[in-house]
Amino acid sequence: MLKEIIIAVQAYWKAHLFIKTHKLWKWILIPGILYCILFMISMYYFAHTSNNFIEWLTLKTGLKNWLDKLDSGWMGFFFTISSFALWLVMMLFYFSLFKYVFLLVGSPIFAYLSQKIEAIIEEKPFQFNSSQLLKDIKRSSSIVTRNIIRQSIYVIALLFASIIPVIGLIVPIIALFVESYYYGFSMLDYCMNRHSKPKGESVFFITNHQGYAIGNGMLFYSMHWIPILGWVLAPAYAIVAATFSIYPLKELQ
Repeated sequence: MLKEIIIAVQAYWKAHLFIKTHKLWKWILIPGILYCILFMISMYYFAHTSNNFIEWLTLKTGLKNWLDKLDSGWMGFFFTISSFALWLVMMLFYFSLFKYVFLLVGSPIFAYLSQKIEAIIEEKPFQFNSSQLLKDIKRSSSIVTRNIIRQSIYVIALLFASIIPVIGLIVPIIALFVESYYYGFSMLDYCMNRHSKPKGESVFFITNHQGYAIGNGMLFYSMHWIPILGWVLAPAYAIVAATFSIYPLKELQ
C-alpha cells in the first residue's frame, strides 16, 4: 500500500507539469474558482454549526454543569480535547458532504477533463462524445451515491468514538484516512471508466489497491492548507493526478 500511496503522491507533480505544458489552465481554474467560493462559504457555516451543536450537547446532557461542580483540571482537559476531536470529525463529515455535492455538480467538467487528458497522453485527436459524457455523468453519480452511504456509516461511528477520552484523540486521524480514501476513490473511477472498466470491476480494483485512492485524497486535502490557491487547484489537480496513477495499467494491458 505504501508504494501505491507514493505513486499517487508523485502523480500530483506529473499533473502540474502536464497542465503547464499543455496549457489546460482554463479547465483547472473554472471549476476551481467555483469550488473555492463554495468551500469558503460552506466552511464558515459548518464551523459555526459545529460549535453550536457541541455547546447545545454539553448543556442538554448536563455535562457542563457536572464538570463545573467537579472542578477537576484533568477532567476539564479531557473534555476540551474530546470536544475538539468531535469538532474535527464533524467538520470532516460536513466537508465530505460538501465535497460529494460538488462532485455531482462538477461531474460534467471532470468527465470532460478526464477524456481530454487521456487523448493528449495518447497523442490522438480529442473528439467530444456527448453520449459518452452522459454515461460518465450517470456512472459518476452512482459511484458518489455509493460512497456517500458507505462513508457516512463510518463517520457516524467515528463521531461516537470521538467523545471517548484518549480514544477520541486518534479518531480525527482515522477520519482523515477514510475521507482521503473515498475522495480518491471517486477520482480513480473516472480513469477506470476511461479504460472501459465496468463499475463492478472498478470497485474491485480500487478496493484492492487502496493506496492509490488514499494517496490521491491525502494530497487533495493537503492542498487545502494553502489558502485560496490550494482550494482553487485541488479539485482538478486530483483528477489529472488520478489519471497518471492509473494510466500505466492501460499501457500494461
